[in-house]
Order: sequence, then C-alpha cells, then structure tokens
Amino acid sequence: MSEEDFRGLYRRLWEQARSGRGDGDPRRGALVHLTPERVVAAAAGVRWGRSVSLAAPIETRPGPDDPEPATHRMTGTVHQNPEAPGLHFALDRFAMNVHGDAHSHLDALCHVVFDGELYGGVPASTVTPDGARALTVDLVRDGIVGRGVLLDIPRLRGIPWLEPGDHVTADDLTAAEAAQGVRTGPGDLLFVRVGHRRRRRETGAWEVARARAGIHPAALGFLAERRVAVLGSDGNNDTAPSPVAEVAFPVHVLAMHAMGLHLLDYLDFEELAPACEQLGRWHFLCVVAPLRLPAATGSPVNPLAVL
Repeated sequence: MSEEDFRGLYRRLWEQARSGRGDGDPRRGALVHLTPERVVAAAAGVRWGRSVSLAAPIETRPGPDDPEPATHRMTGTVHQNPEAPGLHFALDRFAMNVHGDAHSHLDALCHVVFDGELYGGVPASTVTPDGARALTVDLVRDGIVGRGVLLDIPRLRGIPWLEPGDHVTADDLTAAEAAQGVRTGPGDLLFVRVGHRRRRRETGAWEVARARAGIHPAALGFLAERRVAVLGSDGNNDTAPSPVAEVAFPVHVLAMHAMGLHLLDYLDFEELAPACEQLGRWHFLCVVAPLRLPAATGSPVNPLAVL
C-alpha cells in the first residue's frame, strides 16, 4: 500500500468513526459504542462461570523480542533468615516498560502521535517528560467490560500459526466468523489470534520488530463497519515489515489515531481458543482492568474472559 493510499484510507476511517460516534464523549473514542445496555447483555451471556486469563506471564530474562525485560527484586528481609522468630514480611518490587514486544499491555489513545497530533486533534505537546496530560490510560480507570469475540485465523487456515510477515485480511475475519458461528457487532472487544504465542513457545523467541504476523491495514474497514470498541491480538496487531511505505505501524495509526480504538498488544489466547472450541462458543464476557496510572500512555493488563 502506498502512502497516498494509506492516507486516503485514514481519511475514510476517520470520517466513518466520526459519523458513527453520535453524541458520545469524543475523548472516549470507539468506547462510545460500548453502552451500559451492551455490558449488561455481555454479562447475561455467561454460561459456565469459567474464567481464562488473556495475559502472558511477565518475563524477567532478556531475549531477542525483550531486550529490556521486567525486573523483580526481593526487598524484604524474610528470605535472609526465614525461620527467625516473630513477625516478618516478604516484600518485592517490580519495574517494567509498559510498551514492548513481549508483555501484554493496553495502549491509551495518547500513545500514537501522527502528523504532530494525538487522536481527535489533541496537540502532541500534551505528552511531556512528566507524563501525558490528555487521552491517558486514566480514561479507562473504571475498566473496559463488554462482549469479547475471538476470531482464530490459524484455525481458519488449518495451520498452527501465521508466519512472520503474513497478514490478516478483512476476508479472513469474515470467513472466521462464518466458520466459528459468531458475528462481531457494535461495542464488541474484538480479539484476533495469529498464533504468535504458540510459535514463540514452540520455536523460541525472535526479533519480532523485524518480522511478525499482524492485521492488514485495509482490514480496519471491517472494524469500522461493525463499530468495534476495542481491538486486541496475541501479536502487535501490526505486521512487520510494514506493508505501508513510510508508515511503520499503520494499524496503530488507523485504529488509534483515526478511529479512537484502544489496542491490546501481545495477549495470549492459547488457553482461550481451546476453551472456546470445547464449549462451541466464541464470544464471552471480557474484563480489562488497567492500573491507575493517571499520566501514562498505557498499562500492563491481565484481561479475563468469562465463559
């Protein structure tokens, strides 16, 4: 896709998102489609009371896709003399990058700067060395709760995973719906499996910044038509290398900057997919609870699917 074609697609998606928002709070972006009535309907759809985590374990060892991993340090003294009499506390400390290519995280709408602006024309200058002042993860401090839909593209194609560089198209999404007997609708949290986590576990980590499977930019039209509220993947959502000249992360730009979609990157569907298969049901109640980080551009998350 040429840069000119990409910008044309950007304008169409921006106009479509703007016209479909109605009177909702523009700062919330596509979350305006996630109405209280749709949350209630999603909760009423729980059948088995089984919950499944959609987050990958946080890793503390460096790798080709995680050169600056999280750090975990014990800070209490109980480990020095664990059998000492009296009261003691085991204490520890975590530190991690929010955004990266290994850990499950949510991107706030202030994460993407394109042509000097954030989503909705907010000046990029609102992101300062001391933190962001607009469109931060604080917008979803009460969580994102709604109907989740998993579309399993490797299952559709009869393969264990998509190879790095491969794209998920709009036709793939439509065909996966038909094969799984589910339809994505307004306010849904759409999760697209490319098999990234399975490939990583079976073949080892690799430098995903250079090569990874993802969603083709043109497929964002599918999300706009269905008025999806959130997009998540077990990869980065974007393919590498980028299919768009001069734009490294076109799906991030289109989804977040043009459409106002919060993104969930590097989730883990390897427990959810077989559970959905077993139950014959590919939609579920989904609960996403970011940390209370008022000035942050994102947050680590442990989304839960309740079936």
